[in-house]
Amino acid sequence: MSATDAEQIDRANASGRTPAVFVHGLWMLASSWDHWLPHFEAAGYAPVALTWPGEPATVAEARERPEAIAGRTVGQVADHLAGLIGTLDRKPVVIGHSVGGMLTQILAGRGLSTASVAIDPAPFRGILALPLSTLRSLIPMIANPANRKRAKALTYEQFRYAYANAVGAEEARAIYDRYAVPAPCAPPMQAAMANFNPRTEAKADSRNPQRGPLLIISGGQDNAVPWALAAGAYKLQKRNSCVTEIVELHGRDHALTLDSRWKEVADVALTFLRRFD
Repeated sequence: MSATDAEQIDRANASGRTPAVFVHGLWMLASSWDHWLPHFEAAGYAPVALTWPGEPATVAEARERPEAIAGRTVGQVADHLAGLIGTLDRKPVVIGHSVGGMLTQILAGRGLSTASVAIDPAPFRGILALPLSTLRSLIPMIANPANRKRAKALTYEQFRYAYANAVGAEEARAIYDRYAVPAPCAPPMQAAMANFNPRTEAKADSRNPQRGPLLIISGGQDNAVPWALAAGAYKLQKRNSCVTEIVELHGRDHALTLDSRWKEVADVALTFLRRFD
């Protein structure tokens, strides 16, 4: 457990409030949720932005030491997060973005959350769509099989296409400069090959009755995780006995949790979660 995780978990436990656990995705650090945390705290939650195993503490350090996160797999990260959630005194709500949205559904499928929100979630086993824009977004990571044990950064041009294609160039550059870091290549490879590998770690138990309510949020102009993938997750998840909903935010891309309109997304998540307090 990192010092940051320990501090946030201790504070959440001391508060007596329901924890709101945030799970980031590729090319980001836990600090990418920093602007969400006070918003959720003001709404009555105890916010906790969890790190991935070995995650550097700062963007500068992550850019200097990509090997710190290299080789991390979906299963390793999911087990790490589950262990951290297990140290919370109260069962949390969980909010995740991108691969963090996939991880959110994995954690929910283990019965670890009271309610969950998966934002532009990466696909897991059983989602059959594989849009061309997704493949183009992931090519820098998945094109070379040797990348599985590596971590790679996106160039600004690659980030602009995959992550920030619906905002202006100035805002896209600001998001890239502030947040973008190298990411492990294993998770996107696992997601891309999940339907060909019965033992894949990229799978979620969508039928567990302890999954809890789930909301899927999709950015209408997301190149990395377009509507077809979000709808595929919804199709699998709606078989659950718990509430399952999906909403499309038109004109939003993969950077919808970071751009100047992030509060709109946060409030959609809050409105859903508050129904199950």
